[in-house]
Amino acid sequence: MTNLRKLKYVNKLKVSLVSLGCPKNLVDSEVMLGHLPSDRYEIILDESQADIIIVNTCAFINDAKEESVDTILEVSDYKEQGHCQLLVVAGCLPQRYQEVLKDQLPEVDLFIGTSEGPLIVELIEQQLQSKTPGEVVGSPDYLYDHRTPRVNSSPTYSSYVKIAEGCSNHCSYCIIPQLRGKLRSRSIASVVEETQNLAAQGVTEIILIAQDITDYGADRNDGASLVKLLKELVKVDKVIWIRLLYAYPDGVSDELIELIATEEKICKYLDLPLQHIDDHLLTQMNRHLDEAQTRELVQRLRDKIPDLTLRTSFIVGFPGETNEQFNKLLKFVEEGHFERVGVFRYSREEGTAAAKFPEQVPARTKKSRLNKLMKAQARVSFSKNRSLVGSTELVLVEGYSDETDLLLKGRSARQAPEIDGQFLITSGVADVGEYVQLKITDSSEYDLIGEMVED
Repeated sequence: MTNLRKLKYVNKLKVSLVSLGCPKNLVDSEVMLGHLPSDRYEIILDESQADIIIVNTCAFINDAKEESVDTILEVSDYKEQGHCQLLVVAGCLPQRYQEVLKDQLPEVDLFIGTSEGPLIVELIEQQLQSKTPGEVVGSPDYLYDHRTPRVNSSPTYSSYVKIAEGCSNHCSYCIIPQLRGKLRSRSIASVVEETQNLAAQGVTEIILIAQDITDYGADRNDGASLVKLLKELVKVDKVIWIRLLYAYPDGVSDELIELIATEEKICKYLDLPLQHIDDHLLTQMNRHLDEAQTRELVQRLRDKIPDLTLRTSFIVGFPGETNEQFNKLLKFVEEGHFERVGVFRYSREEGTAAAKFPEQVPARTKKSRLNKLMKAQARVSFSKNRSLVGSTELVLVEGYSDETDLLLKGRSARQAPEIDGQFLITSGVADVGEYVQLKITDSSEYDLIGEMVED
């Protein structure tokens, strides 16, 4: 795997890729870039200078669709004002709306689906010779492995590793199975080999991702499971942190909890999407734990992993959600179970079961409920951060602060990249990618402030 910022080419077609959506989409973007042969293509960051622009889209909810379309229209200006000869739109948006996109986005030269990334060179070269817009959208059945070329656009010390593709959970509000297909898990050997290759290149933080990592291996006949995978990954030399994202609550076993609690390399951090706490709404969502089971799981996690950082996500405004049901969720958040909470307004997505449910909640109500929930969690987050003042944590240094080059910034095991807060480092010197001990001296709602501890 090659780092994006180290690539240098001359006199080749310049390609710029805009990746939208989640880290799983980012991995797909990196795979597309990895398939571009270096003797013919140069990867650049500036769309205005690109001969070819690729937009890898997200279409999970309405906001994501709007962002995708806005981005496509924005970069399409470079066909007249820049150097762009070919505009390619890839991923979830074409996979979902292949029948109508050609007419609605005539600026686009080529649409490709979620499984066509490995064909990117062939499709680009065909399209460069064609004068009519093209479209190649097949079944969503692709799964990359350790042999797949990939350009790492993350920092040199960190990388996402997608251990499975697709999903077989069929939550009533979710379009993912239609966009990504059913669950397809990689072999343990493949994931381990990719991790070994990354570690050899200097990556020290491995972030395991899938739509549901706890379902990993359920589709295979070789006994693969998340626990068995983790027991192999912790053996990889030079890896310091293994982070787990998107662990569905019904798949969190006692064995997994014990492994997180006892294995030093596995971050004491879990992203556990719950979506709601009301039993009726959970049933309507086709979620598999009720309130009592959810509370029992959260308590078990806290008992077994006392220093755990727990992240979750909730949906407000699901069809039929009453004030009473929302207030129940609000009280649950105010009880302070979570260090991190993400809140989403329910998005009525055609093709899902919930889109047909009666009693759709007005947009204004959804917005109000989201704001109330986030304000409640901000108070919880501030209190939890204040409780850490005076303690010492291992922090990964990520460079200078975005606000001033007088301060370094970093993350601890408590903080996933992009979605959580950060550490501001007020004293000491360290290189990017270095791990240092920090004493926490202050905090805000989401960020922590600390100074390096002398050895």
